[in-house]
Amino acid sequence: MARLAGVSRATVSYVLNNTSAVRISEPTRRRVHEAARELGYVPHAAARSLRAGHSRMVLMPAPAVPVGPLYSRFLSELQSALGRLDYTVVQYGTVGRQGDEAARAWAELRPVAVLVPGTGIGPQGVAVLKRAGARAVVTLGPERVEGAHALLMDHEAVGHCVGAHLHARGRRRVGVVVPEEEGLEAFSRPRLAGVRQALRGTDASVTELPLAYTEQAAAELAARWAGSGLDAVFAYNDEYAMLLMRALQDEGLRVPEDVAVVGADDLMLGRLLRPRLTTVHIELPSGRELAELVDQAVRDPGAEPEVRKVLGAALVRRESS
Repeated sequence: MARLAGVSRATVSYVLNNTSAVRISEPTRRRVHEAARELGYVPHAAARSLRAGHSRMVLMPAPAVPVGPLYSRFLSELQSALGRLDYTVVQYGTVGRQGDEAARAWAELRPVAVLVPGTGIGPQGVAVLKRAGARAVVTLGPERVEGAHALLMDHEAVGHCVGAHLHARGRRRVGVVVPEEEGLEAFSRPRLAGVRQALRGTDASVTELPLAYTEQAAAELAARWAGSGLDAVFAYNDEYAMLLMRALQDEGLRVPEDVAVVGADDLMLGRLLRPRLTTVHIELPSGRELAELVDQAVRDPGAEPEVRKVLGAALVRRESS
């Protein structure tokens, strides 16, 4: 490879191992990478780990609940950003394992960092991962976990801005969809609490509406709507809002005249509905910022864990409310 690239063996090693202590020009780096591709060179992960004293694997346990397009885009951006920093991102299925038991399974792979979505780990699980060599454990959820870096996502803010909007629009009997899908409680309960907080002390009431993500369940709820007296609904997210809006319209209810409907996530499909869906635009942390946090924690594993509030929520009013 050194002969093909026209450089020394040492230079090849510096380039392929992404050594920052030695200055290599960009044209030389390109020649080495082109030679590596031509020869079909594949790095040996175990050998690189031995040289570095740790792996370059970042483990991302697959979420235990269905994730929508918004979160999927965030994960894709994060994986790309970590790849540019020379980390290998591996998604790990968690079916059948939860909490600290899952953490022990993750630890067997000896990752250098673990990114845990939701509330899928406790302090003991963090300790297990660190004993196995993980230099950084980062959680993305509503609460921090002792020993881990935390990106806190305040879903109460999502519900609060919806409640305030509906009250300002003159709605006084507000239903809030709470999905029956297992695992969504960490998001749906704070959103419900946010609506209640926004309407506390006003003349408005809040009704909890359990709902499965099926056409039949939505039709059954819509059939009972006229007797409920509800004049507005926060449907948890855009997907549930689209499901319920169609069922309400099939029952002859007008949106927004009879029922105001609000979703969350600001998906493109919501803009294609008639009427167009009022929603909450949710701002997740950028993948690049999180990748830099992981890299910094790997380089300085003894640093105090960081806690950042990262979820922004802003109401986008359209025709459905």
